[in-house]
Amino acid sequence: MPTEFDDWFVREILVHERALALFLQRNWPHRDELHDLRQEVYARVYEAAARGRPTAPKAFLFTTARHLMTDRLRRSRVVSIEPVGDFESSNVYLIDEVSPERWMGTRQALTRLAEALDRLPDRCREVVWLRRVEELPQKGVAERLGISEKTVEKHLAKGMRLIADYLYGGDAAHPAAAMDEDDGQGRRQQAD
Repeated sequence: MPTEFDDWFVREILVHERALALFLQRNWPHRDELHDLRQEVYARVYEAAARGRPTAPKAFLFTTARHLMTDRLRRSRVVSIEPVGDFESSNVYLIDEVSPERWMGTRQALTRLAEALDRLPDRCREVVWLRRVEELPQKGVAERLGISEKTVEKHLAKGMRLIADYLYGGDAAHPAAAMDEDDGQGRRQQAD
């Protein structure tokens, strides 16, 4: 027995069946999937509308169709990772045992990088850390530190240059003493 909700669905959603079919035909390249696609759109709209009816049913229907097509395209681009054949015979080592020399070399490189970061002027170090380690966008760094994006850009460029100088220029390079620091307000101040 049809409910009031079913009547709403017929009146507000199914009335657009022809337009939806044309929309899917224009936008979905696999003709053999159109019927299933349309039914899945209806199922999604029905489930979502049962929780709360949309204020613009037609727009909701077509937005749902667009999202469904996007989801299917994303899923079709996912590459399955399944082992093919025997790796033993191809001399591919799946487990890379780390030699003590390699482990020590990596540890030394990380120590030098930490030293280079510690030698940066304070504001410059904050910007490099937020951009390169925490991976915040430039705008996010500027907002967090209360400085302009241009200042973030300058600090990042200076910091990366000073780190490179320290790592590749030897112990003589001392980044903190090498530069004056911009305080973020356009004023220069001597680095500590």
